[in-house]
Amino acid sequence: MLYIVAIGWMFVVVLMSVVEATAPNGTVLGAFFTFLLYGVVPLSLVLYLLGTPLRAKQRQAEEEQKP
Repeated sequence: MLYIVAIGWMFVVVLMSVVEATAPNGTVLGAFFTFLLYGVVPLSLVLYLLGTPLRAKQRQAEEEQKP
């Protein structure tokens, strides 16, 4: 479910970047920073934080399997 939201958000951010790049007053540099600051950075932070419990479970399972 989380990945559907992430894909949807990145779709919106890509469209925002395209509009920024093709607008009469827009620039490609502005589109790049729009993509980076509205899409990549927040989404990577959210996915990292929400994946923390899963990584902890995997680490615990690996430690239990070691003799």
